[in-house]
Amino acid sequence: MSDTQNPAGAFPVPRRKLRLGVVGGGSGAFIGQVHARGARLSDRWQIVAGALSSRAEVAKASGRDWGLDPDRSYTDWREMAPTEAARPDGIDAVAITVPNHLHFSVAMEFMDAGIDVISDKPLVNTLDEAQALIEKQRQTGLIFGVTYSFAAHSMVRQARQMVRDGAIGNITQIHVEYFQEMALLPADAAWSGTPWRQDPAKVGGAATTADIGTHAHHLAEFVSGLRMTELRAEFHRLGADQPLEDTAFMNCRFENGVPGTLLISQAAAGASCALRIRISGTKGTLEWDQENPEYLHHRPFHSPHVRFSRGHGAGILSDAARFVHMPRGHPEALSDAWGNLYEEFAIAVEARRDGRELPKGLLGYPGLQEGATGVAFVQAAIRSNAKGGEWVSCTFDK
Repeated sequence: MSDTQNPAGAFPVPRRKLRLGVVGGGSGAFIGQVHARGARLSDRWQIVAGALSSRAEVAKASGRDWGLDPDRSYTDWREMAPTEAARPDGIDAVAITVPNHLHFSVAMEFMDAGIDVISDKPLVNTLDEAQALIEKQRQTGLIFGVTYSFAAHSMVRQARQMVRDGAIGNITQIHVEYFQEMALLPADAAWSGTPWRQDPAKVGGAATTADIGTHAHHLAEFVSGLRMTELRAEFHRLGADQPLEDTAFMNCRFENGVPGTLLISQAAAGASCALRIRISGTKGTLEWDQENPEYLHHRPFHSPHVRFSRGHGAGILSDAARFVHMPRGHPEALSDAWGNLYEEFAIAVEARRDGRELPKGLLGYPGLQEGATGVAFVQAAIRSNAKGGEWVSCTFDK
């Protein structure tokens, strides 16, 4: 198959572009802009409404910058939810890009209004909040997506399908690391755009673990197909003086007794966005590096190593092929992964609103259960560190 041909099992063609609202993201906020670009890149959404800031003047100015109709540029998300729900052309879903401690209230408000939700991670700060959202979803049947964006790289989907198909045999160990360096800066510079990340009242008692640790945890579970069951964690402050950890080292146990490690730091000099996963089994190892996302390394036991390159054909499986947009050799990266994620969200939202069943296994986007599991992971790490690194359960019992 050439790189210009469509893969088997391609996503359904959209009936129309869905209407997206955004809460947060004004005044140049990084993550709000990332959500917006991902939605636009997917070519399945148009951004039509927003409550882009808690400050009225910033909300209105940001609405103008985003090209929103002034009547749909809100100064309060509590007004936005019922107003949009009542419009015949109201939003189909809302993207939540506000600080962690507001995720729960915003999500509940829009779910009460019957609007599907796409939330930044971590989902919420407490297990009680996570459970309440799950109960609300059961009552409403709404779609709830969580933006663990690295899971939408095509070669991550390739790795996941290879594990599922038995390419590395029975899993024997899982290792994930995620290193950055910004916490070496003075605290006011390191968190200049998001000072709330070091406020215990707003992030639930963990900084780096909630921020990048949740990505590492989700990636391990997503690719392996195994739930993490126990961990023991040590928190460290290795960078600028600040109230919460910038580094955490964890031993982990997954289902079937599989051991692993999870190492994260935002105080690792010279590291930019060094997220890497290695999964070994009885027949071989898979390795993927986020800074070189086009390639997946397969190292079969006692055999020549194979490097898979994103594209159609040449061993690329269906789950990955659905996310291939450019021919091999024309790079795709994290912005494309965000577009992939928003494409899956759109397909799920459209199907729910149309009352259509989608083929089993077509979509792999992270949902509410994955978000709740991430909350359980963070809370377990906090407990373990407080107990001097004892083993603690990190499962979420819904």
